[in-house]
Amino acid sequence: MTTVTISDEDRRILGLWAAARAERVLPLFETEAPDDPRPREALAALRLFTTTGRRTAQLRSAAWAAHRAAREVGDPAAAAAARAACYAAAAPFIHALASPHQAKHIHDPAVHAALARELSAGDDHGVGDEELGRAIADAPPAVRALLRQLPERRPGRSRSDVLRHRLDTALRG
Repeated sequence: MTTVTISDEDRRILGLWAAARAERVLPLFETEAPDDPRPREALAALRLFTTTGRRTAQLRSAAWAAHRAAREVGDPAAAAAARAACYAAAAPFIHALASPHQAKHIHDPAVHAALARELSAGDDHGVGDEELGRAIADAPPAVRALLRQLPERRPGRSRSDVLRHRLDTALRG
C-alpha cells in the first residue's frame, strides 16, 4: 500500500472543514436529545485540536462518545447528525495509508450532515444534495489536494454510498 503526504496543517484544515459540516446539523440532534452533550463535546474537542494541533486521547474518546450518542438516539436524522460530529472529530486521525478507509475521514462528516438534513426533511434527497453542494463549495484546496492522494470512491447502492461518490468526484474535479 502506498503512502500519502499529510501535514499537521492539512489535518487542521480538514478539521475546520469537517467541524463546519457537523455544526450545521448539530441542532437536529440537540432538539431530540437536549440533555446529551456528547456530539457538541466532540466538536469542542475538534475545535481544540484545530488550535493546538494535538491529536489527544480526549479527542478520540469524544468522537467515540458521539458515535454512541448516535446509536442511542431514536430519531434517524438526529443519529446522522451525531455521526457527522463523530466523524468530524475523527477526521484528524487520518493517516498516511492510501486506502478507501482513509478517504472516509474526509467524506463522512459531509455525507452524514447531508443525510441528517434529508432525513429531517422527510427523506428528501434534494435537501441532502443541497447540503452536499454546500460542503463541496466550502471545501478548501488543501482538503481537495489531500483527497486526490487517496483512491477514488466507487459508486455504490446505498444513499450514503451515492453521496460519498458524488462528494469524492466533485472534490477531485
